Amino acid sequence: MPEAPRLDARLLAAARLVKPGLPAADVGCDHGKLAAWLACTGTCPKVIACDLRPGPLAAAKATCEGCGCADRVELRLGSGLEVVRPGEVGTVVLAGISAQTTIEILQAAPWVRSAAVRLVCVPATKAPVLRCWLWRQGFALRQETLARAAGRWYTAMCAEYCGAPREPDGMECLLGLTYGQPGAAGYLRQTAEKLQKYRRGLSEDPAGAAAVDALLRALQQQEQGEK
Repeated sequence: MPEAPRLDARLLAAARLVKPGLPAADVGCDHGKLAAWLACTGTCPKVIACDLRPGPLAAAKATCEGCGCADRVELRLGSGLEVVRPGEVGTVVLAGISAQTTIEILQAAPWVRSAAVRLVCVPATKAPVLRCWLWRQGFALRQETLARAAGRWYTAMCAEYCGAPREPDGMECLLGLTYGQPGAAGYLRQTAEKLQKYRRGLSEDPAGAAAVDALLRALQQQEQGEK
């Protein structure tokens, strides 16, 4: 009987957002634990584990063989989604990748702009940038789950293409759908600290500094409301 590997809170949050019963692609699969979990638990009948480097794919192969699910995980070497064909998967997972790299991968795969494809993203950095891009490109943010791993807060985002671009405001970009969740206060404080750090670099941009100051005040008000 296949035994699923243990996932940290970040990857477990991503795994629980995957569309069940359909194949999934794990882009940047690294050690392969997420792919193995999806296969071992029966969440997905097939998982395509992709990585740009042979080393992580070898580690993923060992993980899947050790868990007894290698027959349901297909390893593919390549950049982003170039090794996944349109219509092959119901969910694309991009976990542990920067927001900018995530955006570049999605831009290079126009077939993800389909209501039949679910995106599950756990950006390693700059989550607000990714939220803003998704909304502007016509994706609907369906759900977010906060998770704390290695001393930091992350958010697992579930998005699907709806074809209706919208311009989000600053607070939407900063906090998305995290309001009221367990850990929301911690995530808000972490977001505010990052924004304050960004603000310190705007000494020669008065307009930009004023806009960031307004967001910091709004975050402070939101934090007081969370208490």
